[in-house]
Amino acid sequence: MKSDFDVVVIGAGVAGMTAAIYLKRSGINCCLLEREIPGGQINKSSSVKNYPGFIDISGPDLSNSIFKQVSELGIIYKYGNVLKIELKDNLKIIKTDLEEISTKNIIIATGRKPRKLDIKGEDRLVGKGVSYCALCDANFFKDQDVAVIGGANSALEEAIYLSGICKTVTIIHRRDEFTAEEIFKEKIKNIPNIKLKLGYVVKELVDKDEKLSSIIIKDKNNKEEELSVRGCFIYIGQIPSSEAFKSILKFDKDGYIKVNNHNETNVKGIFAAGDIIKKDAYQLLTAMSDGVIAAVNCIKDIKNG
Repeated sequence: MKSDFDVVVIGAGVAGMTAAIYLKRSGINCCLLEREIPGGQINKSSSVKNYPGFIDISGPDLSNSIFKQVSELGIIYKYGNVLKIELKDNLKIIKTDLEEISTKNIIIATGRKPRKLDIKGEDRLVGKGVSYCALCDANFFKDQDVAVIGGANSALEEAIYLSGICKTVTIIHRRDEFTAEEIFKEKIKNIPNIKLKLGYVVKELVDKDEKLSSIIIKDKNNKEEELSVRGCFIYIGQIPSSEAFKSILKFDKDGYIKVNNHNETNVKGIFAAGDIIKKDAYQLLTAMSDGVIAAVNCIKDIKNG
């Protein structure tokens, strides 16, 4: 069976695009495979201020800049949602919802996806008041009351962004203290339309006419309170997008793909990069670094036969 590519990079976030750039520049016949738009989670960031060389840049602008490099190099870009990978005759067969792609090697860079609250009303109200992306959906709630669930950097950063668009922003966090960096905690103190509900958990999302109308929260004493809001933005962490690979790869207890120091998995010729692997810091720079490590070692394997 003939392979379509030497390498298929699954996932066009910053890790995947970086890997593809390194592969193509080394003369490798490669393809980028993505189920959504290029950039991944970075597209949901309204402001990026910790990327060297840019004082402040939006996530979509940075993503578009990287994808421009991908396009100018002539890297083949395909759409498709990966359902599973099969091993056959020294090849890897990637089965998507649109086609089958055969390749000699794979770099998996599918990243992470938002963790859900898993409470009553959440799934039913996604797109009807419930969102996991302030940058995507904030303007639907212009001059309205909204809530942000979470207490880490992403929650506070997006609350700050929402405060410039919405009437009020109530941050709900289950702990008495935020886990975010001090810079974000100081900023929200000076924004008058940001309100805090610390030490509360969300019990239920209530709808009216099939749209979010309120949130029921409760404190440590199980005393309930109902907040009237039209939008709810959930930022309670991320989980790896790894379901499609569990039949052939090894994972840790949290669902992250296990790799060695070359970013290679337990299957020869399959590498992983970015937020799909366990590491100390999930940042743009570490994702890009992972993409480089995976690509460089994949290139060595190809050229060494």
